[in-house]
Amino acid sequence: MADIRKVVIIPTYNEKENIEKIIRAVRQLEEDFHILIVDDGSPDGTASIVKGLQKEFKDSLFLIERSGKLGLGTAYLTGFNWAIENNYDYAIEMDADFSHPPKDLPRLLSACTEDGADLSIGSRYCNGISVINWPIGRVIMSYYASAYVRFVLGMKVYDTTAGFKCYSRKLLETIDFDNIKMKGYGFQIEMKYNAYKLGFKIKEVPIIFVDRTEGTSKMSSGIFGEAFWGVLKLRFRKIKPKQK
Repeated sequence: MADIRKVVIIPTYNEKENIEKIIRAVRQLEEDFHILIVDDGSPDGTASIVKGLQKEFKDSLFLIERSGKLGLGTAYLTGFNWAIENNYDYAIEMDADFSHPPKDLPRLLSACTEDGADLSIGSRYCNGISVINWPIGRVIMSYYASAYVRFVLGMKVYDTTAGFKCYSRKLLETIDFDNIKMKGYGFQIEMKYNAYKLGFKIKEVPIIFVDRTEGTSKMSSGIFGEAFWGVLKLRFRKIKPKQK
């Protein structure tokens, strides 16, 4: 698959403890995954670390710097637009904190290139519950949040809030980004629902999710609130492809 262009999009805010390690872990894979960091003005110097590494990975590591915390969803949309403009065949979402195992990137890609999926999802819940180091309360909340989304939206995806995903270029070019409303973790649900309603093939790939060991989580009650009410609104929204 050397001729297939693929980019891993990693949004960052204060990830100085993880950023160099995650970049090296991705670049050490046998597959040639390029990396795009979308940094939201991290005051801890995350972007400066990336700039230093660009000298070593000058043809495979890219950086977009934004002026402040503009939301996870807008960071990924910025990355998707960049990937389309730069002629990548696949774009992959991944966190900087190693909760998404870099070793599973080839499996996510293969689900698209070999199994014909337009969206592959690194799933915590399609093969039981595969989460390490989370408090039981958070596991229960996340698991039942996905069950709630399946019930409301009728989408046959076990891990509806997953953020480890591979998109085909065709899918990204079909989704109307201007109609994506949620900016936090609800963004992950909204993008999956768009793929589902637009008739694209979705495949879940079982992974083991390990909670971050360094840096701090960006999760908040406001993020969950946006997702809860946003799902109800999604249920009654018409999903249309982007006008060419």
